[in-house]
Amino acid sequence: MIRAAILMAADSALVQRAVRRYGMQMGAKRFVAGETASDFLDAASAVNTRGFAVACGILGEGVRSREEATEAAEEYCALLRTFAERGIDANVAFKLTHVGLDIDPELAYENAARIAQTAQDTGNTMRLDMEQSRYVDATLQIHRRLRERFGCVGFVLQSYLHRSMDDLQNALPLQPNVRLVKGAYLEPPTVAFPSKADVDANYIRLAETALTHPGYTAIATHDPKIIAHLRDFIDRAGLPKRGRFEFQMLYGIGSPLAQQLVESGYRVRLAIPFGNYWFPYLMRRLAERPANLAFFLKGAFTRG
Repeated sequence: MIRAAILMAADSALVQRAVRRYGMQMGAKRFVAGETASDFLDAASAVNTRGFAVACGILGEGVRSREEATEAAEEYCALLRTFAERGIDANVAFKLTHVGLDIDPELAYENAARIAQTAQDTGNTMRLDMEQSRYVDATLQIHRRLRERFGCVGFVLQSYLHRSMDDLQNALPLQPNVRLVKGAYLEPPTVAFPSKADVDANYIRLAETALTHPGYTAIATHDPKIIAHLRDFIDRAGLPKRGRFEFQMLYGIGSPLAQQLVESGYRVRLAIPFGNYWFPYLMRRLAERPANLAFFLKGAFTRG
């Protein structure tokens, strides 16, 4: 019930207006680098010095015009060029709605292809984030088109969706670069597993399937039990600690475990977002782990 209430608040203009004014000071900055590219680059450089790679996300989705979509794509291209110029260990991940999917799927494909070309030219990678279930087919179709042209393109699967194992099986011939997450949107039980135990079990099935096939797997979870299970599985499979997979965590969450993994020799990437559209992102992070709500509310009463 708490998760559902938080996710409903994420779509509330009234709540967004109330929180937006002070939210960054109240505690949002724990999860978001800031509102500017400069804020992000400072955060990325700092975590690089601690041994972490970075996934950059600009917070913005559902753009309303072709111009906004094109501007967003150019911002990602500019970041990729900056990473190369400054030697920052970071790639980019973005939602196709941020580059025009709701306007025209072909526009989204063209903008994503520009980003992929820049990633390829700068020796980097990029990833298509996954959104609500209604966008899955379009996202996978565009991913497949891009993968036929670029080897640097990855995508995301959500373990709470019933369809994800079939989607992974269909992608395996591409030797995919896939990031596995649990999922953070409200979906009906006809589409998504309502039970956490089922979501977790499906996550493990997806990860073990991906890890035993050619490609690259990003294990994106903060769940220590799942991580421990997959570390044992990786050891039994004889996979090297680097080159076939990495662990991924969100900026501001799970830091001690992430640091432990780095110190154990694994590659760990922190997803660091920035931008003005931080409120829905924050709400999804609180919904994934409602205990984070206590941290945020504490900031509300200790601000200043």
